[in-house]
Amino acid sequence: MVSYGTADGRRQTAVAVNPSPTLGGGVGVGAVSPLLTVGNITTVINARKRVLRAVDNVSFSVGRGEILGLVGESGCGKSMTALSIMRLLPPAAFVATGTIEFDGRDLLKLSAREMRRVRGNDIAMVFQEPMTALDPAFTVGSQITEVVRAHDSAGNEEALSRAIRMLDRLGIPNASQRVHDYPHQFSGGMRQRVMLALALVMNPKLLLADEPTTALDVTIQAQILDLIAELRAELGLSVVLITHNLGVVNEIADRVAVMYAGEIVETGSVAEIFANPRHPYTQGLLKSMPYLKTREKTLHVIPGRVPELWAMPVACRFAARCPNRIAPCVETHPELERNESYHELRCYNPTPIPTNSAMESAENVSNGV
Repeated sequence: MVSYGTADGRRQTAVAVNPSPTLGGGVGVGAVSPLLTVGNITTVINARKRVLRAVDNVSFSVGRGEILGLVGESGCGKSMTALSIMRLLPPAAFVATGTIEFDGRDLLKLSAREMRRVRGNDIAMVFQEPMTALDPAFTVGSQITEVVRAHDSAGNEEALSRAIRMLDRLGIPNASQRVHDYPHQFSGGMRQRVMLALALVMNPKLLLADEPTTALDVTIQAQILDLIAELRAELGLSVVLITHNLGVVNEIADRVAVMYAGEIVETGSVAEIFANPRHPYTQGLLKSMPYLKTREKTLHVIPGRVPELWAMPVACRFAARCPNRIAPCVETHPELERNESYHELRCYNPTPIPTNSAMESAENVSNGV
């Protein structure tokens, strides 16, 4: 059993479990079910006379107190997956099929009023750019206290006190004074801490962090990652960390799911994915990172680009960019298959990289964060 403190000073107790090795909607190790199970969701966008699949048959699970890294290039569907979970999709988009079970309830079956109680209270999200996510016309304190009052019966003074405590916990100096400042009066790193305070003030069970370290220098990036790890340990927080930076994933996550063109192509534990990446896309992402130990004249580049939603291949979506392409890759669509070690892969012709190269790559990524 693990005891932890909440944002409002209460104490709670949680059962400490090992991170689940399963994705694909599976249940974790032991009798404890995952906190979040996304089952075969497909999110579509109505674009004039075309229906576009932004998220296509995606499944994964997140254990209690676990950090899952969701990685891939821009345009792969990572943010749309998070917005589908939060039910904050733009008007033209909707979840067409699948289930999103959170703590025993299917979020897709909740009414709009019931979902508002969940959103911000049980599930919170940190959006990509804090300067645009925060309202410039209101102080950061008023924005945080609005969340408290929306989900709690606390008065203005109590809500403000909780906002100050959370800002102080997240390392903002003189929190009792800075709570009355506006977003433009904070640096990029401090605005990101304000976003975390906004998300965590109600002590949610799950945090969806969409590129929380983008555009931050490496020092501030490391501080934000340390904060997320500390909050996971103290609050029993589960996290879905959305990023294109594999170094960040290696630093903090327990498991990783690699997305490409709206679908998951490889999943597994961080140790396994970094030591033995099987999908050519995952290998390309790892090779594309700059490393401290190995100095190359040019960085590895994955040729081509992510296909547009209106021109999605019917077979393997990575085939046009893949060095391992064979005949079935351009004929039929590969399924996501799981091996005995819970490593899932969507590929007809996976080529393991040499053991020494894989270990060196994992070490370089760790050192390069």
